[in-house]
This record gives sequence, structure tokens and C-alpha cells, in this order.
Amino acid sequence: MSESPFFPGTQIQYAFDSTSLGWYKECPRKYEYSMLRGYTTKTEQVNLLFGIWFHSALERYYKLRAQALPHEESLEEVTYLALCETWYSRPAKAYDGPWQSDHATKTRDTLIRSIIWYLDEWGPSDPCKTVILENGKPAVELSFSFDIGNNLLLSGHLDRLVSFAGDYFVLDHKTSSSTITGYYFDQYKPDNQMSLYTLATQVIYNTPVKGVMIDATQVAVGFSKTTRGFTYRTPAELEEWLEDTRDTIADIHRDAERGYFRMNDRSCHKYGGCPFRKVCGSDPSVREMLLKSEYTIKHWNPLESR
Repeated sequence: MSESPFFPGTQIQYAFDSTSLGWYKECPRKYEYSMLRGYTTKTEQVNLLFGIWFHSALERYYKLRAQALPHEESLEEVTYLALCETWYSRPAKAYDGPWQSDHATKTRDTLIRSIIWYLDEWGPSDPCKTVILENGKPAVELSFSFDIGNNLLLSGHLDRLVSFAGDYFVLDHKTSSSTITGYYFDQYKPDNQMSLYTLATQVIYNTPVKGVMIDATQVAVGFSKTTRGFTYRTPAELEEWLEDTRDTIADIHRDAERGYFRMNDRSCHKYGGCPFRKVCGSDPSVREMLLKSEYTIKHWNPLESR
């Protein structure tokens, strides 16, 4: 079992990742409901599942290739495992059979297609190369945690560390149903997650990374297409982000100590709509009933390793 991200006997968090920091930055009350109380929607989160399976397949592929297994054999192996993972035959499910998605484009078929098309295009001929760590293992799916003072930790997971054109980058995979344009990559600067990834790599792995290389895969009904973009960070930008992060954590601790997290009603309709919009849009007297009846408990832990 992973260590608790809270100071013993409290709900004051000391280990943060980009997700928990992001919840508070979007809305303090969203942080309270999601991080402190562990509420999440009961409906299956298709985007999350799709992303997990996609990342898992690419992780396996890079590790197999680092072991000198040929491309075709590696691709066959990861495709087979993806098909197995998306076939439900567990007591927790009400049926045996392939994963059924109600999403317009993110389905089992488009998942397998996206894995095969991405690896066929980028696998054998990708100009960036996976970094091999001092222990001889490929730098793929790396969990990290580092101290920022005052008994506080920043944690997270990196998809892959690569060398490219003489420089080093974190490579991060994204999937989207929307067309990938320059505007899509603009959203990652400034960005909480990408700043953390860049800083963590410099601190933990002592590697002078310039930023994050983003492979964004558009998943459509009839095709999957990956576009590569970059987001850079200077030392001064990272220093500023870290100082702002310490201030954000101080605000979180203040709210936790007083036991009140305010609502940011400017965020309710952003990011595809907050999952707690119905709760916050109801009279305070019925909010607890709505949380208990329409949500389930699944606690998020930034210290959980992969």
C-alpha cells in the first residue's frame, strides 16, 4: 500500500502532483471534493481508460525495443496485451466480452488502431531515442518524488525521457478527439503539468532537459493521426513556477486548517464542465445528499507508483 500524501492524522497534504495542484488551481472546492474526500463520478471515465491503455501499450513497446526485440515482434506483443486488457472477464463486470464505450470516437477498435498506427509510424524510425538510465533500464514510465523544503514533496510520473537532435526532452503522450493544431500545443505554456515534468527531470535525473515533447494523437472515427509539438521552459520560468507552487500549497494548507474551500464559479463550465457542477449549483442543504447518492469514492494518491 502506498504511503499517505497527508501529514499523519490530518487532511493537510504534503505530497502533491500536477493533478492535485491542478484541482485547487481550477477550484478550491473541486480540490476538496476530489482530493480530500475522494469523490468521483460513478460513470466509467472513457477518456481516462483510453489514455491508460494507450500509455500502457507504448510503455511496453519501448521496454521491449530497449531489450533489442524487433519492431514487428514488439508491436505484436503490445497489441495482443491491449486486446486482452480490454476484454472484460472479471467478476466486477456484469458481462464477459470486449470493452463497450459510449464515446463517439474513443472505442476499443480505435484504441487498437491508434496503438498500431502510432507505433508503425514512430516506432522503428523515430529520430528521438529512449535514454538508458545508470541502472541499465530504459527511461520509460518513471515515478518521481522530490523535496521542495518544509517537508513538502512534488511527485508524478513521466512517460519517457528521450534524446533528440542533441538535446533532452520528456516525451508525453496525449490523445484527443479534436484536430491537433498549433493552438492545441499553445495550451501547454504556461501549464502546471509540463512545468513539473521539466523540473522533476532536471532534479531527479540530473538531465538538462529543455522541456516536453508532446505526441498528440487525434482519434477520429475513420483515422488516428499523431502530431508532435514542443513546450520549452527556461531556468527562470521553472524558478517562478516553483515559487508560485509553494504559494499555492500555502493557500491549500490555510483552507484545510480553517475547514473551508471556496467555490470558483468561473471554472464551473470550463474544462468540459466540472463533474461537481450539479452539486455546487444546488442549495447547500442538499449537497451532501447529492455527493453520497451520485458519486463514488476513489481516493487519489500522488505517491502511488506505477
